Amino acid sequence: MTTRAPLKWDVFVTPGIPVAAKDLPPGVTEARFQAMAATLIQGERDAVLVDAFMTVEQASALADWVESKTANLTTVYISHGHGDHWFGLGTLLERFPKARAVATSGTVAMMRVNASPEVLPLWKASFPGQVPDRIVMAQELVGNTFQLEGQELVAVELGHTDTGSTTCLHVPSIGLVVAGDAAYNDVHLYLVESNPQTRQEWIRALDTIESLHPRAVVASHKRPENDDHPRIIEETRQYIRDFDRLAETTRTAQELYERMLALYPKRVNPGWALWSSARAVKG
Repeated sequence: MTTRAPLKWDVFVTPGIPVAAKDLPPGVTEARFQAMAATLIQGERDAVLVDAFMTVEQASALADWVESKTANLTTVYISHGHGDHWFGLGTLLERFPKARAVATSGTVAMMRVNASPEVLPLWKASFPGQVPDRIVMAQELVGNTFQLEGQELVAVELGHTDTGSTTCLHVPSIGLVVAGDAAYNDVHLYLVESNPQTRQEWIRALDTIESLHPRAVVASHKRPENDDHPRIIEETRQYIRDFDRLAETTRTAQELYERMLALYPKRVNPGWALWSSARAVKG
């Protein structure tokens, strides 16, 4: 009987970058898009990467990091359709032409939405000169599992979290969940695309992740120095509950923003994520 070596994992975090946003809360002069994390899961020879970032610079730095791990990158898994998770895919695959990019059918559909003539210009306007001209789509994953050196990686459908048709990637053999945007790690949540019903769906998605009993949960949006403890599942859940409660009891976007900021004064990115969410809910 052959004993397989345990898989390993590591996280690369790219710094936050400015957002060309005109609508800012009082007292804030610059909006910044929060740091992003990509996760490399490695066997003895091969590796799988989760998410590919957005800009040419981010994807190039990610490719350098993957190369430094001396891994044979076989697969890039895209967790969901927001462009900050995959617009850099073409840049990355230029460096790893033998790797395949995969995503669930729902994620591929959302990728098409974000790359559409109606939506892609909004991304490019927010990050001028940084989004690649060449947009490469992932292939639809057949089934919900794939292998890394004989060990199973499972794509778990989560439904609506900060957008529709999101997933996480579960690696049962090492107790790892790469949560995409289903869990946030000390960063204000992006609730612009939410309503009371989809926020409850997000809470159910967190329940699904918790039911996997992970030993580590990697959030795509995280404070870079933070660890990847499963406590972020409940922290994300509580944030949604607080936002829901205050959305019902406040009258204006400014009031909702200030009340949430009072509850979460140290979370990253209030001037863009929290303000945009409050504006979307209150109009």
